[in-house]
Amino acid sequence: MTVNEEPSVSTREMYMVHTMLRREFSLLPALVREVGAGDRERVGVVAGHAELVASVLHHHHAAEDAYLWPVLLERGPEEIAPVVHSMEEQHAGIARLYTEATTLLDKWRHSAAAGPRDALAGTFEGLLPPLYEHLGDEERRVLPLIDRYITLDEWDRSVQEGGKDTPQELLPLMFGMMMYEGDPGIVARAVANMPPEVRPVIEQAAGEAFRAHSQRVHGTTTPRRSTV
Repeated sequence: MTVNEEPSVSTREMYMVHTMLRREFSLLPALVREVGAGDRERVGVVAGHAELVASVLHHHHAAEDAYLWPVLLERGPEEIAPVVHSMEEQHAGIARLYTEATTLLDKWRHSAAAGPRDALAGTFEGLLPPLYEHLGDEERRVLPLIDRYITLDEWDRSVQEGGKDTPQELLPLMFGMMMYEGDPGIVARAVANMPPEVRPVIEQAAGEAFRAHSQRVHGTTTPRRSTV
């Protein structure tokens, strides 16, 4: 069993991601339902936003599956296995709802009809309880294990690898979504972990990208904050 003797991994960054996911997913059902049937322009805006939020969750879980769970299973005591397997089962359940949502998103985007709109809003509503349960369990049961068994370099590498599939043009917006409720110290560490050429401009670019996107999607630059 390997115990991490390096400085504690900054798992507070995970809280920043989780806060963003709680906020954005909690807003989705009403956001979708408010779109009028046949309003193709608004459907495009809201469907694009919903697709972005869902993809963030999908890639976040894929990175954990690939880079965190195998290391914890290898290094930790036997008691860790049930925790990891529980996380994997929760991922699988959320993934089924993600697949359902992406199918409905395509139908809604192409038809702009009320039927797929309402079904999509219902799917997002149905996703909230298992998502909240999973995020809470991960914070209580997994983050202490990551602090203990994952080195700082390994953590940073998993974050970098998990973001490789993200289109470069979306990085400022996605970081801005996390910055909105992020602790300044956590934001500063995340910036320090970015490529040197990005660091001087990323916070301003991210803030501007988030405000513009939020105004277009939510009708305000300051959408309701997470309360979970």
